[in-house]
Amino acid sequence: MKKILIANRGEIAIRIIRSAKKLGLTTYVIQGNREPDAMYLEYADEIIPVKEDLNEKPIFLMPEAIIKMAVEHEIDMIHPGYGFLSENPDFAELCEQNGISFIGPSPTLIREMGIKTIAKKMASEAKMPLVPGSPDAITDAQVAKEFADKIGYPVILKASAGGGGRGMRIVDKPETMERHFKSAYDEALGAFGNGDIFIEKYLVNPKHLEFQILGDKHGNVIHLGERECSLQRKHQKIVEEAPSASISSRKRDKMGELAVKFAKTIGYYSAGTIEFILDEDGSYYFMEMNTRIQVEHPVTEEITGVDLIEWQIRIAMDEVLTLRQKDIKFNGWAIECRVNTEDPQNRFNPQTGFIEKISFPHGDHIRVETGVKDFSIVTPYFDSMIAKIIVHGKDRKDCIQKTLHALDDFSISGLKTTVPFCRTVLRSKEFVDASYTTRWVDTIFTTDMLESEDEAMMAALAATISYAKEYLQYSSDSPMFKSESLNVWVLNKRINK
Repeated sequence: MKKILIANRGEIAIRIIRSAKKLGLTTYVIQGNREPDAMYLEYADEIIPVKEDLNEKPIFLMPEAIIKMAVEHEIDMIHPGYGFLSENPDFAELCEQNGISFIGPSPTLIREMGIKTIAKKMASEAKMPLVPGSPDAITDAQVAKEFADKIGYPVILKASAGGGGRGMRIVDKPETMERHFKSAYDEALGAFGNGDIFIEKYLVNPKHLEFQILGDKHGNVIHLGERECSLQRKHQKIVEEAPSASISSRKRDKMGELAVKFAKTIGYYSAGTIEFILDEDGSYYFMEMNTRIQVEHPVTEEITGVDLIEWQIRIAMDEVLTLRQKDIKFNGWAIECRVNTEDPQNRFNPQTGFIEKISFPHGDHIRVETGVKDFSIVTPYFDSMIAKIIVHGKDRKDCIQKTLHALDDFSISGLKTTVPFCRTVLRSKEFVDASYTTRWVDTIFTTDMLESEDEAMMAALAATISYAKEYLQYSSDSPMFKSESLNVWVLNKRINK
């Protein structure tokens, strides 16, 4: 296998290219009309241009078109990244039918794990702990009421074929069940083409933990510890860390063993995550399985030193997983902050438009994954995440401080981002003492907690200092340099400081 097509865009496309080139593969990417000058295009060996109809779906959501171009270019493997077609079993099947290796698990497992009721049934058979709820899809609101009466309110309605918070509704009392059930059904049907809904007991203040696993096609499976993903807004993660301060090493081992056992039971291979929900009393329950690489995978890589995407590719090439559980050692702490072009002062409204200037932090302990640069355009066609800032520290306290310093060194001019919100999160009492839950944004966060400084002004100041520094370096003979109106010595001191 020599050629790999990355059927994705943005920072994840660049991330996959980096690992693919380590393995000596020729990398291909797709260039659409929506982002003709996107940054990820600069990193690939080959670009496949496509003329898109802007009134239709993006090319990344058109499996037949992607397979056609892959066949034309004699592609050996396709990596779907995350989102788009990454958990689409029909796309994985199309790859197989055309002799192309899909970098991920089998189409059957993608389909089974994608239907939450099937996944829960398989987890039950594997003796995984489950939140009390319906074993199958609920047909109507009246049946949902009957289940809710048995397990007690509050309950949560979930789309059986869903994810990302769509098709989810919390029901506190019987009187609102019918309205919420219809709303969840309609949203699930529109988003996934499947309106099936199941019901579970709603845990009021839980934590969300996910265990990273790797398995090969020869029956070998290991876990690489957990990630704490409890900091969420509308079920979308914002800040993640690894490991979690919420569990002991003994509980980590037990949960990791369960994750590995489940993966082996269902014959899983490739990278994946077993999602757990952790209740306030320390009880934990299987929630779902994600059959793809996760957005937050870098924090696991930072504390283990394992290149997860490289192993995804190697497993797809039928290599044996040479890592054993005893080889996985955890080194320090890592935190990831997602940089979304959203305005946290204004209900996180999405921001689109022109990035005039963007500057990321640098350092041996800092890792930045991004798909934008100066003069990039953020369009309304794709997700609002433009970057991830990942920081490694010797322990959690050290990592929090280093992450705050890294966020302070970020600046952008032209659009607002969630960076001020991330700073607020990391400085909050609940994050510092690790007591935060999935409800933190809903129950504790207010816009009054955000810093008052304006991002655009800070970016302008950073640009001014950068310009002044260049001027001082290259224009020492100019009349302005010698002018008394510019106190060069003071300016130099401030810049160096």
